[in-house]
Amino acid sequence: MKTPPPSPAHTSVAALTAAVCLLLAGCSAVGGTDDASGAATAGGARLKVALITHGGEGDAFWELVQKGAQVAAAKDDIDLTYAADDDPAGQAGLMRDAIRQKVDGIAVTLAKPTAMAGPVAEARAAGIPVVGLNSGIDDWKPAGLIEYFGQDESVAGRAVGDKLDDLGAGHALCVIHERGNVALEARCAGVKKAFGGETENLYVDGTDMDAVTATIEARLSQNPDIDEVVTNGAQFGLAAVKSVDQSRSKAHIATFDLNKDLVKAVQDGDVQFAVDQQPYLQGYLAVDSLWLHRTNGNTLGGGEAPVLTGPAFVTKANVASVAKFAANGTR
Repeated sequence: MKTPPPSPAHTSVAALTAAVCLLLAGCSAVGGTDDASGAATAGGARLKVALITHGGEGDAFWELVQKGAQVAAAKDDIDLTYAADDDPAGQAGLMRDAIRQKVDGIAVTLAKPTAMAGPVAEARAAGIPVVGLNSGIDDWKPAGLIEYFGQDESVAGRAVGDKLDDLGAGHALCVIHERGNVALEARCAGVKKAFGGETENLYVDGTDMDAVTATIEARLSQNPDIDEVVTNGAQFGLAAVKSVDQSRSKAHIATFDLNKDLVKAVQDGDVQFAVDQQPYLQGYLAVDSLWLHRTNGNTLGGGEAPVLTGPAFVTKANVASVAKFAANGTR
């Protein structure tokens, strides 16, 4: 997850290039559609949508989310802006900016649901539909969001715990790189609930990769009984590979999330498996759903159930099937 996303700066993606558009059926050379359905507001004005996440700098995971959102925006002729801040107060401020700009829809992550409750309520009061993605599967509906796209992190964590049992692991170290992030906490709690062995959490500073590597290495050196390291992001899985080597630990590595470098690590056997929540799909569906809601009154999941994008396990046995997409920067 390594090119830093613009955080908290806004990146306009009002139109994509002709080359991107040629990939999309019915898309014109400037990112519009071949018919009038893309003009969703009165007088044919383009919809304005804001995608606001908690993505931090240096996290390529969010590039995948943005790419999916950009393709949906091009298809639907949407004026899309992206903004991110890993500080919850900053993210709340970005959402209030979007409300003041009178956007037609907002897609937001709820990694820190309490901090976002106020801005979501303000958007609803302003008549702006809000959908959730990536984080907040237990909080989107109480918060008043109309739809949610992502992975059930508790289910994903339990699936990892079951897989560790199948692999014969005995002691898992679950690495959390952002304290208080509800999605990461739910994953590790799920692992602990399902795994028959011992599970311990290790908190690291996800903004400092050298410190992440050193902290994991130190814990592995302290306890040679740890035979599995579970990380919560592709780059942290790759850092754990270094930690295992440097500590001369015999631990195996598994991770949530995927990128092209992690795909190679799975191919090489350095990482046992990855859990792919398909962030590209999350971004695409979030933006496209707002277009559908505005133009046709559709609500995916009926407003009652989340639309799940994972978990999908990527192992050495099936990694070849996703490698080409990862190389293109969409998985």
